[in-house]
Amino acid sequence: MMASPLPPPLRLTDAEFAAFDRNGFLRIDALTNDDEVEALLGLYDELFHRDGGFDAGDRIELNADVARAPLPQIVNPERYAPRLIQGLAYRNAREIARQLLGSDCVPTGNHAILKPARIGGATPWHQDEAYWDPRYVHRALSIWLALQPATVENGCMRFISGSHRWPVLPHELISADSHGLRLSEATPNAPETLCELPAAGATIHDGRTLHGAGPNLSGRPRRALVFGFGLAPVLLETPNHYPWQRPEWLSGIH
Repeated sequence: MMASPLPPPLRLTDAEFAAFDRNGFLRIDALTNDDEVEALLGLYDELFHRDGGFDAGDRIELNADVARAPLPQIVNPERYAPRLIQGLAYRNAREIARQLLGSDCVPTGNHAILKPARIGGATPWHQDEAYWDPRYVHRALSIWLALQPATVENGCMRFISGSHRWPVLPHELISADSHGLRLSEATPNAPETLCELPAAGATIHDGRTLHGAGPNLSGRPRRALVFGFGLAPVLLETPNHYPWQRPEWLSGIH
């Protein structure tokens, strides 16, 4: 029996383009279908149940309190489960990135973040560009795919509208042992938008958009895959100064 052809790639509407330009983020109801979400969940859970076999730096802890509020992450999960980027979800993510950034955009790296049931830690407010090489100008975005309903209770994404037009704000490591960043100053006094999603829904955000996510207080894990895309970085005459960064992050986008 021949495989069913893939549907046409997702096309953003004029209103969605305008919303992303205005707010620095966008919410969509479905990046893929339920069947693929089920398959991705199996691959995802198998990765997080592995005892080892990851390259150095590919299995990290974002949070400070690993015992009481863990926030484990697998960087480059497609190295260990290539099918994560071989289906409709990744195809649609790539096409959306090309629509927003232009046809010259390329993959910049993927990661999987797990918030365990009842104890999954909060993701502090941060800008993704605070992780990136300060010698360059960056233009990039992340597409965050929910593998189950994302709710306020289990730690859905939240954003500060318009913050993609801000500079990179001062950040700090959550702790000396963690790999996660948080703002080192008070969160700016600006309204936040909580983006609850159905399974297969997604958010798209710019590299400078201020965002975070609450803890997982529900009885089920909160699982998310994040796909990154960007334009080629442009070398600055005078580099930015990001004293909070770990030296190993300078190899590229984190």
